[in-house]
Amino acid sequence: MMKQNVVNLKRRQQGLSLVGLVLSLGILVVLAMVAMKVVPTVIEYSSIKKAIVTAKNGASTPREVQVAFDKQAEVGYITSIAGKDLQFTKGDDGMEVSFSYQKKIPLVGPASLLLEYEGTTARSGVVAKKPE
Repeated sequence: MMKQNVVNLKRRQQGLSLVGLVLSLGILVVLAMVAMKVVPTVIEYSSIKKAIVTAKNGASTPREVQVAFDKQAEVGYITSIAGKDLQFTKGDDGMEVSFSYQKKIPLVGPASLLLEYEGTTARSGVVAKKPE
């Protein structure tokens, strides 16, 4: 009778083994490391979008927008693009400002993560491509 209770108790016991715990923690650590490298680039992208809107609203010519963006970039620690990297198009509401850039994040050894960011002030959301 006692032996049967021990067998039933073992069958009912479920949980995470040590190996499962180590693997789960390893996966969480890898995801956390990738997130720690990606989140700053997302924050910078958000800052760039805000800076081009502010620069566009405070200027009337492309050169003024570039200068205003460069000032915003200096204050906001934006290092991925500069005013010269902005693209300008004529839109229904006047001048539209667009940008696109890539951010390469090294992971381990030869492995890296390539993020492509783009944004615009146009209502349509279509980003002007840089002429090649």
